Order: sequence, then C-alpha cells, then structure tokens
Amino acid sequence: MTKEGREATFFKAPESFDKETPREILSYALGATLYMPGTRETIANDIITKKNMGLASTVFCLEDSIGDSEVPFAESNLTNQVQEIHTALGNREIEPNDLPLIFIRVRNPEQILRLTEGMGDSSKIIAGFVFPKFTSESYRYFEALKSLNKQSTGPFYGMPIIESPQAIYLESRVKELLETKRLLDSYHDLVLNVRIGATDFSGRFGIRRGPDVTVYDIMVIRDCIADITNIFARGESDYVVSGPVWEYFANVGRVLKPQLRKSPFEEFHLTNGGNGTKIRSQLLNKYVDGLIREVILDKENGIIGKTIIHPSHIVPVQSLYTVGHEEYLDALSIIESDQDQRGVIKSHYTNKMNEIKPHYNWARKILLRAMNYGVFHEQHNFISLLTEDVFV
Repeated sequence: MTKEGREATFFKAPESFDKETPREILSYALGATLYMPGTRETIANDIITKKNMGLASTVFCLEDSIGDSEVPFAESNLTNQVQEIHTALGNREIEPNDLPLIFIRVRNPEQILRLTEGMGDSSKIIAGFVFPKFTSESYRYFEALKSLNKQSTGPFYGMPIIESPQAIYLESRVKELLETKRLLDSYHDLVLNVRIGATDFSGRFGIRRGPDVTVYDIMVIRDCIADITNIFARGESDYVVSGPVWEYFANVGRVLKPQLRKSPFEEFHLTNGGNGTKIRSQLLNKYVDGLIREVILDKENGIIGKTIIHPSHIVPVQSLYTVGHEEYLDALSIIESDQDQRGVIKSHYTNKMNEIKPHYNWARKILLRAMNYGVFHEQHNFISLLTEDVFV
C-alpha cells in the first residue's frame, strides 16, 4: 500500500516482524500460510519477485503434496531454492522485510538435519519445520530441532500437525491430546504453532467437506477441534492453534445461498467510492465466501492462522485478522485498567460492558494480533483491503 493508503485505512499500522521476533508475537503472525510442493522449481523466483501479494508465511512441503518417488528430487530442489533466496538477500534483490517466514514440512526427523546440512549457511533463512502426523510419541522431531538450534544461529521453531488416528478417534482422543500437550510442554519454547490436519481427519471417515459448508459443520471434525482448543488454547498454556486448510479456489457449483451479505459491500461502495459490489461478486465466484465464514468461526473459537493452498486466499485471510477499531479500544481499556480497583467498565463505544478479569486474556490476544495485522480506522473493515488484484 502507499503511505497515503495505509494512513487512510489503518488506525494503527501493522508492525514488521521476522524469525528473530519474540516467539509470543511471532506465533500470531503467520496468518495465511501458503503451502508449496517441494518439487516446484519456481519457489525462489516467486518469493524474490514478490509474486504473491501479502504473503507472510509459507511452507515448502516434502510430505503429502509430493509422491514418495519424488522425495530425492524435492530435497535437492529445496536446497537449491533456499540457496537461491539466500543469495538474492545478499545481493539485495529482496529486502529482509519482504521475506515471508519460511518453513519446511518434513517426513521424518532425520530429514531436518540432512536438509540443513546440505543448505549450509543458507538454512538460516528458514524459520522452522512442520511435523506431520504428530503424536505423543513424536519427540524425535523436537530432539532434532533442539540439536539444530544448539549447532546453528537459529532460532528454528517446530509446528506439529495434530492429524493422527489417535487424536480423532473418540476412545483415544483425550488421553492422546493430553500426552501430546505434556510432550510439547517439555519443548515449550520451540513450539510456534499447533496446527490441525482436518484433511487427514476427514479421510479417516471418507468425508470431504463441500464448498457450501465449513469444517465446523462436519460433526466428527468439529468435536475434535473443540477438544484440541480446549487442551492447547487455554490462557495458561499460551499455545496458538491454527486452523485447517480451505481447499476451494474456483466456482464448482453452488447449492446453498452465498454466505456474504450484500449490505456491507454496498455500504463500502457508497462511502468509499470503491467497487464493493464487484469485490463481492469476485469473492463468490472464487468460493472465498466459504473461506471467509470459516476464518470468522476460527477466530470466534480462539484459532488464529490458516493453512491455504492458493494465493487468492492470502489477502482475504490476512484482512480478516486485522483488528477492528472497536475491539482494539476495548482491549486497550481492559489491559490498562487496574484489576484490583475496577471490576467492570463501559466500552468506548458505550454498547457493551468490559469485565476486566474475565476479558483480560482476550484483550491480550487482540493486542498481539494488532501488532502483526494492524487496526482499522473506525469506518473501515476487511473489505477495505480487498482489491481486484486479490483475485488474479
């Protein structure tokens, strides 16, 4: 955005971050995390040329997105791609502030050390690794990560994906999740996010959610997500749980009504001289309205961050994490109030009560989000950040 555009849109502009940013802040910063198969030979060029507008985090995948026979090529390709990005940084072809957080989804712990050894000094641009099919017995991933951090400049973080049969099956779920949490607690400072693998979960039951519904409409998955957030997203544990992937990026035939009301887009069109109605049509054509609804439900359930598989999802997801002016002022007043002197205060907008103690953890999370995604001016919302460029 131009300086004028940022000033017109943001009451508080987003702050910059990189892998050196404190973990508590960085864990909220991933936003829309774009997965790329490790066999893709244009990864470095896409990042250097900033092809994907608004990209804050990406995962180079060596697991389910590639075939077993492709692993040797993918490892070699990723080594070359990372080295190319590192060279471009040294040559100032791309500035450090323009580099997204880079993660690699590996197949096994040994792959972590093998890859970083092959990448050499270039591996320092990597923010961490994603651990698939993670269970309460997967400690070797974090032992490899711990060893890597000891022998390098780091930091390198781990992001376990909870997607195992033990976690989704009812008879083993609670025991498995509690034991997994105990394992993560022993490596607490190395855990950046806890991610949910709803695709693997769904596959266990022969389910694939359609574009007209959200993951919360699939009862067996919804129940598991509820238990994951119950155990990992409690205020005292401070883990950030990220939401599962949205698979659709083109119109495949609609059965239910669109999930975006006309009035917010019409109002934006009238008050900002913009193209609100056209933006709404493009969102519907790309089936992004289902994604928007799912991200809103993610947020309402304390989940921040979203796995994505298409660049058209980046800006809609990121814009939904931008903090509204009203909730920012509420959060500020709660944090700044003396909990011993005041129990409840009227909101700045005089439309609700803010209870200091019960709302404190909520307020803290809102302010962490505000650092990474900014705060809208009073008359702005996520539509302000959507343009035709989003849907290219």
